[in-house]
Amino acid sequence: MAKRYIVLTLAGVAGASLLLYAGDYVALQVRIHRGNAFSSVTVRRFYAVPQKGGKVEFLSADPQQQTCTRSLFPQMGNPPCWYLARHSEQRIDM
Repeated sequence: MAKRYIVLTLAGVAGASLLLYAGDYVALQVRIHRGNAFSSVTVRRFYAVPQKGGKVEFLSADPQQQTCTRSLFPQMGNPPCWYLARHSEQRIDM
């Protein structure tokens, strides 16, 4: 009996997640037609270069504008703007 409730609960969570993602996609399509679906965020990148003795040297790259979508989830190959704004510093390991 408990196994059945677990399976139904997992199916409900999966269905709700699918509906949320589909709704986010539809909302993004509406924003595309209105012309305000995309934005850009300035991203600062740092190269992490390993050195002898286990140390790491950080080299700064020029800030770049990265395109993002105004959505909850990553859509069309772009990250959502709310996530990119909170993670505007990116470390690139060499």
